Amino acid sequence: MTESELPLAGSRVQRRLAAAAIDLFYRQGALATSVRQITEACGLTPGALYNHFGSKDELLYVVVRDIHLRLENEVAAAHEAVAGDPLAELRAVVGVYVTRHADHHDTARVANREYPLLTGAWYDEVVAIRRRLRDRLADVLLAGHKDGVFHLVGGGDRVAAVLTAIPILDMCVHLSEWFHEHRALGPADLRDRYVGLALRMAGAPPD
Repeated sequence: MTESELPLAGSRVQRRLAAAAIDLFYRQGALATSVRQITEACGLTPGALYNHFGSKDELLYVVVRDIHLRLENEVAAAHEAVAGDPLAELRAVVGVYVTRHADHHDTARVANREYPLLTGAWYDEVVAIRRRLRDRLADVLLAGHKDGVFHLVGGGDRVAAVLTAIPILDMCVHLSEWFHEHRALGPADLRDRYVGLALRMAGAPPD
């Protein structure tokens, strides 16, 4: 696991625990993973986890939250680099989504499969990040429709923009369920094709 897949902050031991947890959550799910399995993977005793996290649930929260935040940060940077051009903005957002979910399918799968296990404020925080990502794309689509660049199904209101943003992001997210490096399409070609699909879904005119 690379540094770009680990939590955004924390001590060396916290990051080791997070890396072990991600691997186990990916292979067998968070519910089936015990504290003992996580700490044994790090060469630690079970009690060591509680020196760094309040519980396995807190470790799951930190891992899932930071995977989402990393995606949000990358999407924001790519979007802002081409701000003002809805076509370029859509390409940028979809490009980041495809890259993250194809190149880092293990962390993506953990984040998307396991976040419903979170409760209370932890769950609300992650859902808020997911909504911000959706709304960012909806804003791009709505602005593009108003500029005549996109022609959204159902008209140019907020509802139409959100209902278009959701399936665009969903198709990118589900890449983590099936894509791997041995597929016929490489990540770059896959990204280009998914961008093309997103443009069609947004009602952009053909090139």
